[in-house]
Amino acid sequence: MAKTFYHYLMKYRHPNPKDSISKFANHAYKDHSFPKTSSDYHEVSLYLELNGSYIENMTIFDEAWDLYLNSES
Repeated sequence: MAKTFYHYLMKYRHPNPKDSISKFANHAYKDHSFPKTSSDYHEVSLYLELNGSYIENMTIFDEAWDLYLNSES
């Protein structure tokens, strides 16, 4: 994969987020411990489960991950 998940997610950052993926992207941007160099689902998922208090639910991550995979194929 060319881009890391974090790099892909940043395209959803928005000053006035109107959807949950944009809110997630904004929070991930502010999270200095986010695994920015990872393209591994399990690594990012585990990180969010342990540290992602800002994400409403993991379904949002799964939706973003699916978009990421589709963009890379």
